[in-house]
Amino acid sequence: MYKNSTIVSILGATAVILGAFGAHALKDKLTPEALDSFETAVRYQMFHVLFLLAINISSEISTPYKNKISWLVILGIVFFSGSIYAIQLLHVPAKLIWFITPLGGLLLIIGWLVTAFYFSKRGLKGIK
Repeated sequence: MYKNSTIVSILGATAVILGAFGAHALKDKLTPEALDSFETAVRYQMFHVLFLLAINISSEISTPYKNKISWLVILGIVFFSGSIYAIQLLHVPAKLIWFITPLGGLLLIIGWLVTAFYFSKRGLKGIK
């Protein structure tokens, strides 16, 4: 669990760094559409970092579920946001990695659904 929180904290710091970099250094280097795409990657990264911090500090969620959710969402961030960063910053052709961005989005969705499943399962145990 502490390993997850360390990784999540680093992802949070990189979101702030990349957001500032995008706002200042990339403003004149990227097209408005490319900058918008980059900002989407930063925004999704930060939203999911906050989600993971809440998951990992929650006493309501078991450690095995924290780990499942964390790894799904961490991989989702890396694939979703990372592929957009690669396209915009490293000029990797989108045609080469077109499948990575939606795969990352799917992992993020699965992370949310696993969380919903956990809470619904936990809630049903309380109803008897």
